[in-house]
Amino acid sequence: MPTTVEIKLPPAVLHDAAALRRAVSRKTSVPEAELGKLTVDRRSIDARGSQPVYRLRVAVQDADEPTAAAPPGFELQDVSEAPTVVIIGCGPAGMFAALELIELGLKPVIIERGKDVRARRRSLRAIQQFGEVDPDSNYCFGEGGAGTYSDGKLYTRSLKRGNYLKALHTLVEHGAQADILIDAHPHIGSNKLPAVVGNMRETILKCGGEIRFGHRLTDLEYTTDLTALHIVDPDGSTYRLAAEAFILATGHSARDVYHLLHARGIRLEAKPFALGVRIEHPQPLIDKIQYGQEQREENLPASSYKLVTQVGDRGVFSFCMCPGGLVVPAATAPGELVVNGMSLSRRDSPYANSGTVVAVEVEDLSPFADAGVFAGLAFQQSVEQAMFRSGDGTQRAPAQRLTDFVQRRVSQDLPDTSYIPGLHAAPMHALLPDSIYSKLQEGVKAFGRKMKGYYTAEANVIGTESRTSSPVRIPRDRKTYQHPEAASLFPCGEGAGFAGGILSAAMDGQNVARAVAAKVGG
Repeated sequence: MPTTVEIKLPPAVLHDAAALRRAVSRKTSVPEAELGKLTVDRRSIDARGSQPVYRLRVAVQDADEPTAAAPPGFELQDVSEAPTVVIIGCGPAGMFAALELIELGLKPVIIERGKDVRARRRSLRAIQQFGEVDPDSNYCFGEGGAGTYSDGKLYTRSLKRGNYLKALHTLVEHGAQADILIDAHPHIGSNKLPAVVGNMRETILKCGGEIRFGHRLTDLEYTTDLTALHIVDPDGSTYRLAAEAFILATGHSARDVYHLLHARGIRLEAKPFALGVRIEHPQPLIDKIQYGQEQREENLPASSYKLVTQVGDRGVFSFCMCPGGLVVPAATAPGELVVNGMSLSRRDSPYANSGTVVAVEVEDLSPFADAGVFAGLAFQQSVEQAMFRSGDGTQRAPAQRLTDFVQRRVSQDLPDTSYIPGLHAAPMHALLPDSIYSKLQEGVKAFGRKMKGYYTAEANVIGTESRTSSPVRIPRDRKTYQHPEAASLFPCGEGAGFAGGILSAAMDGQNVARAVAAKVGG
């Protein structure tokens, strides 16, 4: 049985096999010649000391011990004639649910309003270059969901929610780099993830599943059971789609789906969310703060941070931090301005950005009380529309220098940015609701005390980061995963309020698929 040891290595020798063996030999007091195969199964950076080091967890086999068998692969099968389960949404929750259904002997039919990953690129170019927002194909909608073109971070705290390793192995089997299996904060990158998503699509199709791009849910047939959907195809024709069960995995920005469910009498619930801004620093500044080095060592990645503080009764925290990343436009309808962050696999942009947000409380929503369960959506939309109206009718985003933001003054000029549509100086302190702004104002000052150099005029505050999660939850039974009042409807993923990122959505998709199989049978 392999022995597991924890060791430290300087970044300069991270990829030196001889240095690894020497370190393990010292730790175990076993001569190098008597060590068998060494396998790194966990890797993280520790920058708390005077010099950053890598912490590695290494499995050590005896020299005469046989090599451990690789984990079993997936046993996929032809399900073209199997009972059909419809999945609405082709993000991580929907795609992982489809793969799980195939393993369980059921046929997935995915309905996706957006385009496939290749065609989505034209939609992203339109919003980046020309400010044109396609409400069905954008950074949030389309094959792979919001994560495909907004970073591909795989870190999750929800390890107990499902089969975390199976989800990671699925990504590796479909083309992701094997490093994601050992990194403490795994990341694929928005330049690599589209190919992985495309390979997952091919697996689904090869096994007899279906994916219908450009098909949008417009209505549903519901009394006590959900029995069928009405779908509009790319030509504008409507058809009826019946199935054994329906997995609803539409993501956090499909507002029309929430309104459709409500109109048909399917219960929704308000849920907590957060809203704020995206703050962009020069990456070398963050590296210097975090690593204590004037120039980052070759084997050290672009550094990141995670910040949280309490301002009165509100939490203020960094969210979706993108080292070596880009700020991107993430609106899903004309007349909105929403920003998000992404990184490519190398994380080699000269900028670092992070959402910096405040928990939204009931008192923030009082002006929108007439909207009922949609008060949070109305609040969210009002801020996004105010940001858009502050500009010139394009996706140029309002911004301030961080110091000007805190001091409530419009910046005379702005630092360089990664945001391709461009920035314009605006009074972010006035565009944000005061209950949000005042907490951000104190929060970023607190962050500056925690990270010396964070509070600087060289950082941009860009508006608005509003899609941290959905303000609405679609309830479901804890055991059956079905909606309590709509049998055969299985809410799933971020849009249902049960996930918060690629990995947690993927695991939720797996769990829901197993619940569907328990009801339908394979």
